[in-house]
Amino acid sequence: MAASSNPTEQAARELRITRVFDAPRELVFKAWTDPEHLARWFAPTGCTTEFVQLDVRPGGVFRHVVRNPKAGDCWCKGVYRELVAPERIVYTLALTDERGNTIGAAQAGKGSDWPSETTVAVTFAEHGGKTTLTLHQTVPESVAKRTGAYPSWIQMLDRLAEHLAPQQDVAEQ
Repeated sequence: MAASSNPTEQAARELRITRVFDAPRELVFKAWTDPEHLARWFAPTGCTTEFVQLDVRPGGVFRHVVRNPKAGDCWCKGVYRELVAPERIVYTLALTDERGNTIGAAQAGKGSDWPSETTVAVTFAEHGGKTTLTLHQTVPESVAKRTGAYPSWIQMLDRLAEHLAPQQDVAEQ
């Protein structure tokens, strides 16, 4: 079966978010791959994240926890499938318990229609010193919005923009 080019059908099958950052793509890419950068923005507003394992290379594994003071901890793990600096990152993402064992969506507080594993692809395109980031996640947009994944990504990208602003100032000096 051929893939549909209809944007409405595409949104029904996967989450897609596009954001423009006022920063060069090398810096935006680094913010997605450097542990010091990730710790500062890779969680929704009011939350923190801690990487207990982070091996940023194709085949490398990561494991992290997002600590939410209201909703509790959310543990995840994944494998980097593709890293093309500074153009593209592709990784898997699965919900886990604190020991790294994959758990079902219901156990993690998500709806039963949340996939046991998703793939996240992030692309970085530079235009005039700014970076257009496009994020695809293999989960229907409606499910992402209902479970909170969509607003979490938006908040995380807002935090990334805030994090990059002073970094960009330093880069310009």
